[in-house]
Amino acid sequence: MDVEFYRGFAQRARDLADKADPFTRKRLLVLAERYDAKLGKPSPASRNLQRTLPLPRTVPAVNSVSDAGEA
Repeated sequence: MDVEFYRGFAQRARDLADKADPFTRKRLLVLAERYDAKLGKPSPASRNLQRTLPLPRTVPAVNSVSDAGEA
């Protein structure tokens, strides 16, 4: 599909969202983001995923059974 097609639909959805009730507004904005995603722009959710997360600290396993008292 054409880039202008998706860009136009995304803008049209945003324009309608400005005049819509809260429930419809939310759905129209999600729709606009889907059209933006087809253009190759990252959505806010994917921008959050692109942030690097700190690596978890690994703690060595502790052996709870001691060999000293075994028969």
